[in-house]
Amino acid sequence: MANPQRGEIDAEIGGETKTLCLTLGALAELEARLQTGDLNGLVERFAEGRVSARDLTAILGAGLRGAGNAVTDDDLARLSIEGGLTGAARICVRLLEATFGAAQ
Repeated sequence: MANPQRGEIDAEIGGETKTLCLTLGALAELEARLQTGDLNGLVERFAEGRVSARDLTAILGAGLRGAGNAVTDDDLARLSIEGGLTGAARICVRLLEATFGAAQ
């Protein structure tokens, strides 16, 4: 079960409820994978609102691994996500809000 105080969320992925968390290690992984350089670059990229399916996979994968789930991005790409692409985007928004706070 997710602990919101630690920035964790729960989401339905692959027919199971999974916990996701963007730990410092997961954020570092995202910086490198998305080539943003630093946390400010990462925040700016997400704030633009233009994300690819590859970005969604990277965010979800990093969040799953940050919470201790042993899953690769290739594994994740083959799993069903409740709500399809829209559902994946909503999970990413929830995860980013849990990590960085909701946009005001």
